[in-house]
Amino acid sequence: MRDVISALVGKSVRQVARLRGGGSALPGLVVEKMDPGFLGRVLGRLPYGVVAVSGTNGKTTTTKMIVEMLEAEGLRVFTNRTGSNFSRGVVAAAVAEGSLRGRLDADIAVLELDEAHAMFFIDRVPPRFTLLLNVLRDQLDRFGEIDTTAKLLQRIADATTEGLVVNREDRLIRTIGDLTRERTAAVDVREFGLSADLLATFPSDDDFHAGSVSAVAGGVAVADADVTLIELGDHEAVFRVEGSDYRTPLKLEGLYNTFNAAAALAVVRQILVAGPLPDRDARVTVTPDTAEIVAALAQVRPAFGRGEQLELDGQPLELVLVKNPAGFRLGLASFAADGVAAMIAINDQYADGRDMSWLWDVDFTSLQSGGVDTVSGTRAWDMALRLEHDEVPVAAVEENLGRALTEFRARTMGQPRRIYCTYTAMLELRRALAEVTDVEDIW
Repeated sequence: MRDVISALVGKSVRQVARLRGGGSALPGLVVEKMDPGFLGRVLGRLPYGVVAVSGTNGKTTTTKMIVEMLEAEGLRVFTNRTGSNFSRGVVAAAVAEGSLRGRLDADIAVLELDEAHAMFFIDRVPPRFTLLLNVLRDQLDRFGEIDTTAKLLQRIADATTEGLVVNREDRLIRTIGDLTRERTAAVDVREFGLSADLLATFPSDDDFHAGSVSAVAGGVAVADADVTLIELGDHEAVFRVEGSDYRTPLKLEGLYNTFNAAAALAVVRQILVAGPLPDRDARVTVTPDTAEIVAALAQVRPAFGRGEQLELDGQPLELVLVKNPAGFRLGLASFAADGVAAMIAINDQYADGRDMSWLWDVDFTSLQSGGVDTVSGTRAWDMALRLEHDEVPVAAVEENLGRALTEFRARTMGQPRRIYCTYTAMLELRRALAEVTDVEDIW
């Protein structure tokens, strides 16, 4: 009866919020307050349990990869598709997709979790599997030092009941895996990583701030991880899994998304090998086949704003999310600057991080030849000053994102375009773009 009441209240709030243009997380906030146990009961019935995906960068796209690969294997997956990664966002998604009896038509849940707000989630729903991606110097005004973020991720790992996948090339994440192995034999700890040849392409936070890249983040070269990215090409990659190499085309954009694909492969393999929980009735049991999983990965497209490609005025428009020095660096390295009109939109709202001093840790000299047509957002002038120091020409500075987009569009007719943007700037730009071209609401 509690499930029925909570589901009815949540769906009613959702309908009212939609009519008034309210936020998608409001139903979750209401249900959380009136019935804190709702989410645990709903997700606790799923045959394959819950998968948590966390880390400072790459959560949304990696979650999307995992979801689509599992769906290709025949599993029905519940996920927070809007990317709302606070616990109330997950509750809101459960309300929206659940029945009036509070039941989800799903075999497994794969959920992107904010590092800090995951603490509320794991108190209610211990994940069966967890994927930890990285710890980068992101939103220092919110978390303080990166060690604080690592401690939050350690708590997620400690709450995990069966399987943990960690980034071998990130010192702090690798340490979480090592500690988990020491503390319990009940959790199967797996790793994803890079070949020695690719380490310089993906610097860890330690490497980035030390000014050089070590042989392996914080150590020396070791044997292959459970899934190792060994080769990069143009929309193509080679992954080594259990001694066999799998070459595959990719629809993903950006170097960082290719490394995250190794993470997604590792966790999907772990899930399918483990199979459904023995005390729950499973609709389907899947025999894992790495070649099939890689083939499913080849079909995954970027999540919204993560190398997402739209069409505007008959030309491609790419949206590239940037949140910290390493992410911006990889974003610049992932896309050729020549022949593309560029815009940079930098906000400093809570979801972006208020401290924008990290912009001074990014090398923008790759933009010198073509320059930047437009700089916008609440910190537009800070960004323009940073570009001036790297001798990057800027044609226009306009703080208002709507006006900036209109003027950028008018000045760059007939050209491919690319916009580097922080999170809230990306959301505002996508809303404006939805009025003039096809833009997906969610991935």
